[in-house]
Amino acid sequence: MQPKKSDLADIKQNLARLKNAPSYRMSTRDPDFLERGDGRTARLLSEFLKAEKTFEHENIASTIIVFGSARILDPKVAQERYDAANKAAQNAPENKEKADALKRAEKALELSEYYQIAREFGELVAKENDVFNEERGPRGEIRVNKIREYVICTGGGPGIMEAANRGSYDAGEASIGLNISLPFEQEPNPFISPDLCFNFHYFAMRKMHFLLRAKALVAFPGGFGTFDELFEALTLRQTGRMQDLPVVLFGEKFWKKAVNFQHLVDYGVISAKDLDLFRFAKTAREAWEHIDSYYKNK
Repeated sequence: MQPKKSDLADIKQNLARLKNAPSYRMSTRDPDFLERGDGRTARLLSEFLKAEKTFEHENIASTIIVFGSARILDPKVAQERYDAANKAAQNAPENKEKADALKRAEKALELSEYYQIAREFGELVAKENDVFNEERGPRGEIRVNKIREYVICTGGGPGIMEAANRGSYDAGEASIGLNISLPFEQEPNPFISPDLCFNFHYFAMRKMHFLLRAKALVAFPGGFGTFDELFEALTLRQTGRMQDLPVVLFGEKFWKKAVNFQHLVDYGVISAKDLDLFRFAKTAREAWEHIDSYYKNK
């Protein structure tokens, strides 16, 4: 068989096809490659490095992570919704749907107390989070670096997360938001520092960044996500797989009703000493003083 004789037009067309072929794309600019199954390693590494190098660049030495429900409302908003639900229920006293809505609004108003406490806590911590470190430059000159300690770090969404970031914002300090791509609820709250607002695909990488620099964990009432993060940290502390750090829970009544900790001890599935891995607090000041003294007394 005689080989096909190439002409100039064929060569030019083939060269154009080569340059437009998926295999010719640089791997870092090839979304089809990066987003397929065997690109997962690169995606995981990039999610780790992007946040890690940003924290280094911004001199963030440690964080205080704050978890809690995305559905807890600002007290003002909660009061407005309660008033509206109450009015609707009074206008239709036989309507079960409106009566149920009033009960939910009442609970939301009760929980809104924690939004205010989380905001106060974020502001209080933000006022304590700067340390200045002196070092000599290559010519012997003194350089003063601002090292950020105890930076508030949240999941970046609404509710308790918004409140804690908002407290730091009120104090004029930076705070972190580690967002995660979800089908609902998750959108960055407007109080995160723009340079410290991240969006993760992988829960595992996000969890790692929550805990790598954590000096304390503070948890408010919440749902599955809050329980997930809290009990993962308690498990790591229990098994000695992470750094020692204080764990503070707001809402003793909520937590003790949601989780019967003593029941776990009584059945021997945890030890009595495991209850010392966390403590309860009522006020932002109480939580901060416990965290502060924890490290001063070490």
